[in-house]
Amino acid sequence: MVNAYFLDTSALVKRYVPEKGSEWILSITDPATDNHLAISQITWVEVHSAFARRLRDRSLSAERFDLIVQKVREDFENEYRVIDVDQTLIETATELVMQHPLRAYDAVQLAAALRVQYILTSIPENQLIFVSADNRLLEIARSAGLAIDNPNNYQ
Repeated sequence: MVNAYFLDTSALVKRYVPEKGSEWILSITDPATDNHLAISQITWVEVHSAFARRLRDRSLSAERFDLIVQKVREDFENEYRVIDVDQTLIETATELVMQHPLRAYDAVQLAAALRVQYILTSIPENQLIFVSADNRLLEIARSAGLAIDNPNNYQ
């Protein structure tokens, strides 16, 4: 079985900035694993926001920030299947916020993951795992039928 992972921003940031769960994220995103990695198009904005915040609070140096941004660009172009935010996805996200206590971007992330899950139903040997460090979002994802994992559960 080949695993497919949908990484929300709270999980993906751990690939670039050391914090709890980073080693596990690095292990599942290692190109040698041949795992399929999917992210939402809005993740681009969210990861830059996270890194810029660290730059402003000086927990990240300007040099490290520049290296991370360069690596993120390379990975977006080469390693991730980026799910476009289109009108259908926005409508799904809107339905999700009406049904669940979700922040808007979390709803877009979840809607993108549900799209990937739908695409993968035609490939039975793949299993999608929704990865987030947000327990509330994970519980809603589970209730929507997704397999879930939290990188904060790993060293």
